Amino acid sequence: MNIAETSDLWWKTAVVYCLDVETFFDHDGDGTGDLSGLTQRVDYLAALGVNCIWLMPFYPSPDRDDGYDVTDFFDVDRRLGTLGDFVEFIRTAKDRGIRVIADFVVNHTSNQHPWFVEACKSVDNPYRDYYVWRSDPPPDTSSEVVFPGEQTSIWTQDDATGEWYLHMFMEHQPDLNVTNPKVRNEIAKAMGLWLELGLDGFRLDAVPFFLETRGAPKDEAANIDPHDYLSALRSFVNRRNGGAVLLGEVNLPYKDQLEYFGGAEGNELNMQFDFMSMQHIYLSLARQDARPLAETLKTRPRLHPDNHWAMFVRNHDELTLDKLRDGEREEVFAAFGPDKNMQLYGRGLRRRLPPMLDGDADRIRMVYSLMFSLPGTPVLFYGEEIGMGEDLRQKGRAAVRTPMQWNDEKNGGFSSAKVSELVVPLPRGEYGPEKVNAASAKRDPESLWNFMVTLIQRYRESPELGWGEFAVLEQPEPAVFAHRCSSAEATVVLLHNFREAPVKVAANVGSGDSPPRAFRDAILLDLFDGGNVPLEADGGFTVELGRYGHRWFRVHRPGDRLAP
Repeated sequence: MNIAETSDLWWKTAVVYCLDVETFFDHDGDGTGDLSGLTQRVDYLAALGVNCIWLMPFYPSPDRDDGYDVTDFFDVDRRLGTLGDFVEFIRTAKDRGIRVIADFVVNHTSNQHPWFVEACKSVDNPYRDYYVWRSDPPPDTSSEVVFPGEQTSIWTQDDATGEWYLHMFMEHQPDLNVTNPKVRNEIAKAMGLWLELGLDGFRLDAVPFFLETRGAPKDEAANIDPHDYLSALRSFVNRRNGGAVLLGEVNLPYKDQLEYFGGAEGNELNMQFDFMSMQHIYLSLARQDARPLAETLKTRPRLHPDNHWAMFVRNHDELTLDKLRDGEREEVFAAFGPDKNMQLYGRGLRRRLPPMLDGDADRIRMVYSLMFSLPGTPVLFYGEEIGMGEDLRQKGRAAVRTPMQWNDEKNGGFSSAKVSELVVPLPRGEYGPEKVNAASAKRDPESLWNFMVTLIQRYRESPELGWGEFAVLEQPEPAVFAHRCSSAEATVVLLHNFREAPVKVAANVGSGDSPPRAFRDAILLDLFDGGNVPLEADGGFTVELGRYGHRWFRVHRPGDRLAP
């Protein structure tokens, strides 16, 4: 394929790395990570091969929900630095060829946001309509809360005015009223500021919730179509920065996600996380059977060329399994999180991947190889590249949000502060910094970090994965997931073994309508360190996979002039 085309939509072949500034690197020694510290670690990310950093919220916040409770969309939390520090970081990242996107929380604010403080003063306050209110007692909404066990209703009564405000999340996170043009203007103004300061896009939090017009006055709700608004928001962002991307969190079935892409026009979110594939990867892992994943991917809708999926196996939230059937979810719980303390909200796990897989290096590498090979942009959560584990001593989702482990020294090299002053304690034991840290991983040629570096290189050298046509290859072995991505004359073939036992598998790279001798003299060129595999004239081949093995190939014909 024409490599020049890939730069038009840079995010289709990007490697995204999500991090939280406050837990990444503490430069000033106060126990909390900061933007100056992150700037000092940009070269680490460049060496890994990352070319897009996703910042979790860095805005002023009382920090009751890890920064997802914002009190000012136009500034940097002073614990993390200043606007000047932010610009210095952006400038340094861009110098290393790394773009930066950031979380933007548009569904709600903190209840300490000045808008909400004003709104609570009276029913006729100018900021009252920035939020969603009702004057009559709400019905039972206990079945609708996002955090069961922590909330019992999505409405909370305000003492001052006696009315109830809407909060789809925690009661200290009142929902914004996006039917109010003033709110939409503030959102656009804030996004415009950060684009001017150098951001290349946003990860939009909880998209279906922020587009929800529940509770808004009917005359206002009737004046706005949620998808028109999302389309307008993307138009605005691209007017300010033509290459900017909107990556949305939309945890819905595929058919519903298609609407948030903008349907056939593809003019809303550029990218969405593929929650369906992620959850069925874990079901396949639990069963050592690739068919749940294969069947799920076959149901993926065809997207507009300007849309794309974002692939992940772990993120900063609980590992949600809400799209699995009850019995399927229990299978995954039994395999990877049997203790109640490992589970969260009855629907997810609060663990990182390596401990869930008992530290099995072959299996862990197979999973990351699979993630990078599926059509979609791979998204890493900080620490995945070195195999960090969770800390179940922490509450809720904080178990996977512990500080980055840089070395085996004091505080894992994260901070020089006293242990008692750390924003979050570091894990102990098998996955503590004494045994898992970046310094050791970089020096060990057999480490997960070095595997990840090679994996990212191969991924970047294989643009067919982001731009090509995807197809599951039919083959008889249930434990094997085999697929093909083709673009123009280039085809990559990828195989992953979900079983502990080695397996030999036969398949065909042809599309079914290929000429009988379309692959005469062609081979499967191994893209890692295995041997090449001969192809039969009709595209048939047989390959061996080790325990939890993975193989990446490119179809190579005599005379091909592909890059080495």
